[in-house]
Amino acid sequence: MEQPAKSLAEARKRADFLRAELERHSRLYYVEARPEISDREFDRLLRELQDLEAAHPELATADSPTQRVGGAPLAGFQPVKHAVPMMSLDNTYSVDEMREFDGRIRKALGVESVDYVLEPKVDGVSISLRYERGILVQAATRGDGKTGDDITANAKTIRAIPLRIPSDAPVLEVRGEAYLGKAAFAKLNEEREKAGEALFANPRNATAGSLKQLDPKVVAGRPLSAVLYAVGALEGVEFETQADVLRGLKKLGFPTAKLWWECKGIEEVVARAEELQRREGELDYEMDGAVVKIDRLALWRQLGATAKAPRFAMAYKYSHEQAQTALKAITLQVGRTGVLTPVAELEPVELAGSTIARATLHNEDEVKRKDIRVGDTVIIEKAGEVIPAVVAVVADKRPPGTAPFDLFAHAGGKCPACGGEIARDPAAAAWRCENLGCPAQIRGRIEHFVSRKAMNIDGFGEAIVEALTAEAKVQEQTDDGLFGAKREEKILPPVVRDVADLYSLTPEAIELRRPNRVADAKKQTMVLATKLCKAIAASMNNELWRLIHGLGIPNVGEGLARSLAGELGSLDALMAADAAALAKVRDVGEIVARSVREFFDHPRNVAVIEKLRQAGVRFDRVEKVAAGASPDGYFFGKRVVVTGTLAAFTREQAQEELRKRGAAVAETVGKTTNVVVAGAEAGSKLEKARKLGILVLDEAEFLRKLG
Repeated sequence: MEQPAKSLAEARKRADFLRAELERHSRLYYVEARPEISDREFDRLLRELQDLEAAHPELATADSPTQRVGGAPLAGFQPVKHAVPMMSLDNTYSVDEMREFDGRIRKALGVESVDYVLEPKVDGVSISLRYERGILVQAATRGDGKTGDDITANAKTIRAIPLRIPSDAPVLEVRGEAYLGKAAFAKLNEEREKAGEALFANPRNATAGSLKQLDPKVVAGRPLSAVLYAVGALEGVEFETQADVLRGLKKLGFPTAKLWWECKGIEEVVARAEELQRREGELDYEMDGAVVKIDRLALWRQLGATAKAPRFAMAYKYSHEQAQTALKAITLQVGRTGVLTPVAELEPVELAGSTIARATLHNEDEVKRKDIRVGDTVIIEKAGEVIPAVVAVVADKRPPGTAPFDLFAHAGGKCPACGGEIARDPAAAAWRCENLGCPAQIRGRIEHFVSRKAMNIDGFGEAIVEALTAEAKVQEQTDDGLFGAKREEKILPPVVRDVADLYSLTPEAIELRRPNRVADAKKQTMVLATKLCKAIAASMNNELWRLIHGLGIPNVGEGLARSLAGELGSLDALMAADAAALAKVRDVGEIVARSVREFFDHPRNVAVIEKLRQAGVRFDRVEKVAAGASPDGYFFGKRVVVTGTLAAFTREQAQEELRKRGAAVAETVGKTTNVVVAGAEAGSKLEKARKLGILVLDEAEFLRKLG
């Protein structure tokens, strides 16, 4: 009877040793980047511990490294109420606004200078880790800041997160970001591509998707890591400064930021922020700026917070990702309104995860202001999915012999698409082709008309629009019965010259001009052509706002099209309204009213509209989406702007839900805006809303108020 007890004692002693060794090696590898043993040796120790715990289940502990391999799938995520709210930060892209932030702080505290800490703004997913007597007992996501999801099982699979720390504090809540490193992200996507699985768009999405997996084993198979930089609920432990927090967390074995600084005053903050941006390549994770915090924590409590963000900290976001490359040429694009837009043709360069070979130059005035010349080395930048732009010239790299850009001379005084005359439009700071029959303008008008936010006619890509609006050189196979089969080349005229021509298209006309069609294709198949004609026919019954928007009236976007449709009820009423009546429609004003009136006074536009009428396009379908909305609903009668990316809806779907509840949806934030709904990666609209003191709802709060 004594031997089993002795065997258990020996097993316990060995298990304790193995747990300590495995945690030590995990810290050396994932936190300090100085491993002492090979991966194979680490795995051998882990398997030994797993075998011991299997043989003696009573030896298994919640903080055992064996927990990192992932347990059984979860039924769902339980809500976790944060003892201390996890607030988001106000942010800015401006150094001047950083100085204004410092000025407000000094004024509020009545001091001449403030000490700060500057840290990287990790582009990951916010998490909190609760330790009791040194043991990790709970991990949670940020959620809406007040309530998050319990992700303890998933967090335990992240090897950079310690399961036990050398602390006897009753409660120590640590906060930071979970992330997928740059190299790990590339490897994960490579593996998914080989397996035929969809690729992740970026490391942050991959991290968020991983933490929301119900099967911890899946999470364990993804190389997530973490950076910890803050504390929440505390019992039995105190910190005096943010610098003490960072040093203390590192001492306890947490992974902390590699680059951070204590700063004496705001000017040192600015200098260190610039240094951090220059040294971004030293970090394993994606970073989109710096976080500036008052160092002394007692001042945090003194300054407090707004309903959304603390007053003692701010995020300084780096404006855009940038790269340098050579400007090989400047070409001109002609849009649907005839405006000639200069485009930079670049030596291809990698930027923001894609290869950039072209960038917008906006207009001639902008090119002259920046003195951009062919042959220059230029700086291009890209923020999110925004089209890349040339922002500056590297002056000391300019080759000899370059000449200032002159659009009129560059174009030879002619439209590059049709050869028509061009004229300067001073109101738009642009040159414009005056030929309304210009093929490029026609293509642009058709592409706009069929687009998702206009008439939403599915199947019309750029290639098919090009084929229908230009002359088409086609080959036909014929057989006259005398000389056998032969191929004949024909030139077919454009079949679409305005948006109304779409409604007279036949499958045969489309099939003849279909891109990549072979000469002997059987006409009776015509699958694509028939599908396009059905989509065109279905659009005849579209809502009025789609038709108004699709017509391409200058200065009338989707929001104004909805307002005009709702107020006037039919296209005929809109055409008949004078400028004074139009100006009274909400959001229209005198400039837009004049633009609408000029559009309907043009004989060409009237002729197109009459063709649409003859084709059977409805001019009066107005859906009163708010007819059943309750006046007691939260959004009823409010002016709401949606910005950023939402998880539960596309932006258009969110806007429709708001309209159903009687809200007026707007695209821009102004003094008349009542509410801004801000999803992930919200930018300038969110900043403006905060400056104006407008109520901002995150997605969780938005969903609750939708009911």
